[in-house]
Amino acid sequence: MQTLRPTAIDADRKAGTMTIPWNDGHVSEYTFSWLREACPCAECRGGHENMGTIPEPQDDLFLIPLMDARATQLQNIEMMGNYAINLIWMDGHKHGIYNWAYLRAICGCAECRAKSTTP
Repeated sequence: MQTLRPTAIDADRKAGTMTIPWNDGHVSEYTFSWLREACPCAECRGGHENMGTIPEPQDDLFLIPLMDARATQLQNIEMMGNYAINLIWMDGHKHGIYNWAYLRAICGCAECRAKSTTP
């Protein structure tokens, strides 16, 4: 079984989206607001015990409204070795390390949603 890895990462700041083609041929597209809502850091997940949990896609609606519009404006993407990226937001938040498995798990496309509900 091949290890899932992105073949590229494209952030379109004007559209507010990130597109990731994967080495298995799948292409995931995320809105910046969904990536921020799904931030895996302890602060955003409500403690260290919740850091690995996979949130359900919310059709791009925030569960908790963010006060600062800059919270969903992507400033930079940093590579974290060969296993993850760290997203840095314009409001200064920079603690979410999105590993490849987590990014694939939060893909909200119809195909991935169907797989996550299949027993």
